Amino acid sequence: MSEENVEVVRDIYERWREGDFRTTVDAFDPLVLFVMRREFPDAGTYLGQERLAEYTRRFLESWSRITIEAEDITEAGDSVVVAVRQRGVGEGSGAATEFRYFQVWSFRGRKVIRLEGFRERAEALEAAGLRE
Repeated sequence: MSEENVEVVRDIYERWREGDFRTTVDAFDPLVLFVMRREFPDAGTYLGQERLAEYTRRFLESWSRITIEAEDITEAGDSVVVAVRQRGVGEGSGAATEFRYFQVWSFRGRKVIRLEGFRERAEALEAAGLRE
């Protein structure tokens, strides 16, 4: 199952790299838990597809253009660790930005049950049960 999980995540980031954030909902469990740690803007815990969609809509409103791509994908049993590069242009400011971080995607079967963001690679790997 882990290679299938990697492929699901790779497909999602391919879409996000192209700026398509609408087509990934099928990958998420209805009770998916989305965790934005305190080091991120809009830190908090969001439970369920609808709350995740609300967060995403609010997040996307800040950008006139944004892409999110996977720089590296690591299989970790029922989880997948991704090194992420986010590039965007602010809606109000017009300023171009680039931001790197990590995400851990946790699966039950073929559905994502948890998605969590991390600023540090070591923390993301540890959350997925791996070490550097």
